[in-house]
Amino acid sequence: MSITKERTIGQLVKDDYRTAQVFQQNGLDFCCGGNRTIEEACVSKDVNTDDIVRALNQVTNNGTKEDNYDQWSLDFLVDYIVNNHHEFTRNKLPEIGKYAKKVAKVHGDRHDELNEIYYEFTMLHTEIFNHLDKEERILFPYIKQLVEAEKKGVKPEAPEFGEAANPIAMMEDEHDEAGTSMAKIRRLSNNFTPPEDACTTYRLLYQNLEGFEKDLHKHVHLENNILFPKATKLEKQLN
Repeated sequence: MSITKERTIGQLVKDDYRTAQVFQQNGLDFCCGGNRTIEEACVSKDVNTDDIVRALNQVTNNGTKEDNYDQWSLDFLVDYIVNNHHEFTRNKLPEIGKYAKKVAKVHGDRHDELNEIYYEFTMLHTEIFNHLDKEERILFPYIKQLVEAEKKGVKPEAPEFGEAANPIAMMEDEHDEAGTSMAKIRRLSNNFTPPEDACTTYRLLYQNLEGFEKDLHKHVHLENNILFPKATKLEKQLN
């Protein structure tokens, strides 16, 4: 079945993650802005809708799909997110932070945007680490409790935060903030394009920032568009 401009981005990426590359290449948000249609997203970024639809159909009609994350059990998906995306983030952010600090110190007088990038990234670093900690201490254990309750056929114990929608709303807000910070860093870095006088560390900084943004988009997609909606639905079914 061919893709049309009326399809929502989040649902499309959930069905076939290969489509994410088309949205990433054209600066279209499929994680935090996944509830918009392809046409709405294209109009907001002044991107040609027909070109995007054509590229999406080309991607989905060639090769085989990646893992269908939507079919995974919630407890398995939680472990996947923690072991892959949370682990990657905890390892990568300190490394990028060192690059950002060094490059800003050496080149910041000639490229003032590096000072802004360093400041923005430092704030993002702190906020994301706090975010990961809250997910792992509060929300993710509760989601696993829901899965266990379903297996046993019992009603889950009521959490202190009332219902899953409460911490989920906070996590989604923080996802939006992280996405906004990375979008600002992308703009400041001219789409992660180093200038001609950039040294090796300068280029490594931009390469790592781009790689982190790509991972962040998938990370947030898995939570916003798959894990959170399915956890909320399961909670309602059990109660």
